[in-house]
Amino acid sequence: MSLETLTPLCLFALVSTASPGGATTLATASGASFGLRGSAPLIAGIAFGLATMAGAAAMGLAGILLAIPSLQLAMKAIGSIYLLWLAWQIAGRGPPHLAQAQASPIGFIAGVWMLWHNPKGWAMTVSAAASFASLADEPVQLGLLLAATFGIFAIISLSTWCITGLLLARLLRTDGQWWALNISLATLLAASVVPIWI
Repeated sequence: MSLETLTPLCLFALVSTASPGGATTLATASGASFGLRGSAPLIAGIAFGLATMAGAAAMGLAGILLAIPSLQLAMKAIGSIYLLWLAWQIAGRGPPHLAQAQASPIGFIAGVWMLWHNPKGWAMTVSAAASFASLADEPVQLGLLLAATFGIFAIISLSTWCITGLLLARLLRTDGQWWALNISLATLLAASVVPIWI
C-alpha cells in the first residue's frame, strides 16, 4: 500500500480527530488542570476507544448498532448524560491547586467509555469504513488499518489539544481566570451534546 493511497485516509482521520468536540474539550481541560502526564490515561483511553470503534465499524458491528433505533437512542442518552456529568465536574474544578485536591484526572476507562457511547463517533467511523473499503481486501484487514490510523491520529490530535490547555494554563494568573476557563470548557463540552441529537 503506497503513501498516495493512504493520504486521503490520513487526512480524514486528522480532520476527524482534531476538530473541536467532546474529546478535544476534555483533553484541553485535562491538560490545563493536570498537564500532559496526568492526562495521558485519558488520551490513551479516547484513542483506544476510537481505534476499536473504527475497527468494529470496518468489520460491520457499527452498521448493526446504527440499524437498531432503540439501541441508538440508548447510546445517545447514556453518552449525553456522561458528557454532561463530565462538564459539571470541569465547571466545578476551579484553579489547579484546588482541582488536584478535589479530583483526579479522568482515566483510561472513562475515555474508552465516552467514545463507545458516542453515536457521532460511530457514524464517523462507519463513513470511514465505507469510504476507504477499497484499501483492503477483507474486513479484518480494513479494521486493523482503520484502527491503527484513527488511534495514531487521535493520540497526536488529543496530545496537541492537551498541550494547548497546558500552555493556556500558564497564562492564567488569578483564581477568577481559572474559574472562567473551566466554565468555558464545561460549556463547550455540554454544547457538544447538541450535535448528538441533531
